[in-house]
Amino acid sequence: MKKWRIITGLCIICMVCTMFPTPIYSQENQNQAQQISAKMGDSAAASILLDQTSGRVLYAKKENDEMKIASLTKIMTAILAVEKGDLQDLVTIQPSAVGVEGSSIYLKAGEKVPLEALLYGLMLRSGNDAATAIAQHIGGSLEGFVYLMNEKAQELGLQHTHFTNPHGLDEEKHYSSAKDLALLTQYALRNPIFQQIVKTELKTVEWPGEEWKRTLLNKNKLLKMYPFADGVKTGYTKQAKRTLVTSATKDGQQLIAVTLNDGDDWKDHMNLFDYGFQNFQLREVVKKDQKITSTEMVNKEKKRLILVAGKSLSFPLQNSETSQVKMESTVSYPLEKVEKNGVLVGTAKVYFEQELVGIVPIYSKFTQDPSILNSWMEVLAFMCGRMGQGD
Repeated sequence: MKKWRIITGLCIICMVCTMFPTPIYSQENQNQAQQISAKMGDSAAASILLDQTSGRVLYAKKENDEMKIASLTKIMTAILAVEKGDLQDLVTIQPSAVGVEGSSIYLKAGEKVPLEALLYGLMLRSGNDAATAIAQHIGGSLEGFVYLMNEKAQELGLQHTHFTNPHGLDEEKHYSSAKDLALLTQYALRNPIFQQIVKTELKTVEWPGEEWKRTLLNKNKLLKMYPFADGVKTGYTKQAKRTLVTSATKDGQQLIAVTLNDGDDWKDHMNLFDYGFQNFQLREVVKKDQKITSTEMVNKEKKRLILVAGKSLSFPLQNSETSQVKMESTVSYPLEKVEKNGVLVGTAKVYFEQELVGIVPIYSKFTQDPSILNSWMEVLAFMCGRMGQGD
């Protein structure tokens, strides 16, 4: 076992230091949103712009209002199908799935269609018949699938959401909010299969029982209109009006925009993304192996123990937001027992305005201490000098 020399007693319980900020949506942001809305010409009844990585709200207007959402419902239908189904499953189309009101991919009763093809028909062409067929396959019945939808909404903390069907046709108790839809989309986009489907502009699929292939063109025009767009879903009903969720990625930063009841949604989404990318740069505010603090502990190799971040943490920040975040570091492992690099000794919690925005593990690392090395060099030089005088 390595022997330790403790230069001074050490008992670390809590260290608080100021670093880069991790902003959360505040009242000040709310007031700012009104000014931004007027400047951008946001014509939606409710809207939000969310950073995918951190979940930070960059802009919002009436984001918690419970409203009709039309086919944005299919985001939940799709992610449940991806998580609970097999893309190669053959789905037998029930008569009740044929001829559902609204958008359709013209399914036929009795045909067997791969779940993957139905998912593309659901998200690119917004097929209500596809939504019904998927729901019956995954949930056993429409009622069973709706139960799964609401269960998932509760799991994700969607407090202003309730589903009564898998497609989004207007029903009294079927609603969500701009913020809930952004959070749902944030979750769904973490799934690579979902991500691939919603960014596809054109999909050609084999169709069982037919000699020709079907070509599905995505209704999301933003995929062609905006160079960084990579998802997600359009919607419309008479009561909901135009609804839209889109995503865009630039320089490694992905943003999610949601508008409800918006007659000029394409323009509004491009304006929202431009605003987000221009004003909120994704910055690595905590770097992996970044020194959190030094200790007074030195091992027999004369290397000092320091504590470092075990992973990086990134957040979107405005240029003016450079001194508002705080990091509270707690060491729970006895440092005198640390004998090697890479020992988990605690955690660092990152806060903004008293709200927790990230947790980073803290690990041990031994490094050559210049002060100790210099001290030994001075001693060596002194001894050499004395020896020289003796000659």
